[in-house]
Amino acid sequence: MQQVNRYYKSAKISEVKFRYLLRLFALDLTASDTARLTGLSIRSVNTIYLRLRRRMQAACRVPVELAGAVELDECYFGPRRVRGKRGRGAGGKTVVFGLFKRGGQVYTEIVPNCQKKTLQAIIRGKVDVSAMVNTDGWRGYDGLVDVGYDRQFRVHHGQDEFVQGAAHINGIESFWGFAKARLQQFRGLHQELFLLHLKECAFRFNHRPQDLYKSLLKLLRQQPL
Repeated sequence: MQQVNRYYKSAKISEVKFRYLLRLFALDLTASDTARLTGLSIRSVNTIYLRLRRRMQAACRVPVELAGAVELDECYFGPRRVRGKRGRGAGGKTVVFGLFKRGGQVYTEIVPNCQKKTLQAIIRGKVDVSAMVNTDGWRGYDGLVDVGYDRQFRVHHGQDEFVQGAAHINGIESFWGFAKARLQQFRGLHQELFLLHLKECAFRFNHRPQDLYKSLLKLLRQQPL
């Protein structure tokens, strides 16, 4: 009688082999390398990788309200250079808004733009008014004090100002660097796949002090694929 796979119930793959695949995924091996090492087809590995990323995406939901010291920042993913367009208006870019609770986790959301109205709508829905809000000098963060965030602290990167006492956004910028370095290996992603990989980056970043393999096992024990 075939042993039940507690982590991937609908699969025709043993639990032993699945755990090996999961360990390779945790090590961030490509699907082709994992297929070669496990003896599974590339199609099967890609299917499992896709389901794992969807499960990680579901685990990256933003809590109702973030409190304490919170860092906010926006980032642009896509082609490095677009002829005739530069900066925040550069075409072909995917705009991501990030929230990082110091001592906690990072949360990301794809946004259509970085206008004040767009960013404030997310901030007011996700960040407690008692939080110590850290931002850069971008005008999209203007007016937060007027809507109740009277503990907003800003650093002006354009003036070579990066840290003012406890005011900085080094945590969220550390995540941006991690995510961009990791996503470069894929050399371009479809929008839907980009979101899944972005959430995978957030999951990996949030669990970096832990054994990622064990964290994934725990996640899948609670809700198998």
